[in-house]
Amino acid sequence: MKALIFGGAGQLGRALQDCAGERWQFDAVDLPECDIGDEAAVQARIARSDADIIINAAAYTAVDKAESEPELAQRINGDAPGYMARAAAEAGKGFVHISTDFVFGDGYDAPIAPDAVPSPLSVYGATKWAGERNVQAAMPDALIIRTSWVYAAAGANFVLTMLRLMKERSELSVVADQMGSPTLARDLAGAVLALAQAKAAGLYHYTNEGVCSWHEFAVAIGEEALAAGLLDTMPVIHPIPTTGYPTPARRPAYSVLDKAATWEKLGEPARHWRGALHETILEIQNNG
Repeated sequence: MKALIFGGAGQLGRALQDCAGERWQFDAVDLPECDIGDEAAVQARIARSDADIIINAAAYTAVDKAESEPELAQRINGDAPGYMARAAAEAGKGFVHISTDFVFGDGYDAPIAPDAVPSPLSVYGATKWAGERNVQAAMPDALIIRTSWVYAAAGANFVLTMLRLMKERSELSVVADQMGSPTLARDLAGAVLALAQAKAAGLYHYTNEGVCSWHEFAVAIGEEALAAGLLDTMPVIHPIPTTGYPTPARRPAYSVLDKAATWEKLGEPARHWRGALHETILEIQNNG
């Protein structure tokens, strides 16, 4: 199969392209080649593509900045996915859209099912939910995959930010009362393609297995980095409440996603986040 990827320069876009082989070929686009907020440009790009399926891996992901740029966040996260789904439907192509755990708000203490009603706390979450609704309206059988806490060995993400700070400081403070599941972009890419290959439709959730707080994730990053020789000493990492690290955007206290339907469709669960993190730290070490 061949896929056209919007957001080809991002973490997931690059991870998808790394999966190229006999089964999958990719044509990836990003700015400045195509402004996904321009409906005519999106329609033209999809119309001339020979891809079987369109994958939207593009997003406005600056969660806090979105609070002061709601129009831009809506254009990229809310409007553009609808443009893509509509153009894909008109061209007779499949469509996959990537969404987020941030469409959900507070009030959960158990994994959140795909059919739970979203209640976003932030502009980012609200625009991502708008994108989901626009996709469903344009193509009811589109595949929408929600994920969380995505990272990779390159790019801008929590893992690399923590590594940089741990090299610079002897002590850090990290929020300990927000719970979720980290997701390695490479693992997410494999699941996206497997679900697309299986012709899955509707809402699915995917993350690596396991649950942790941002503080627990940071401690694990430090432990893995120390063992790999990326750190000389382990910094002190203090747990703090969300109130101790105020941000413009509100974040859910618990956004663990229920992935039972995904595991049933794929035939097996994802690996645990700690194993995926271990692999990533070794990759960072090997990359120098």
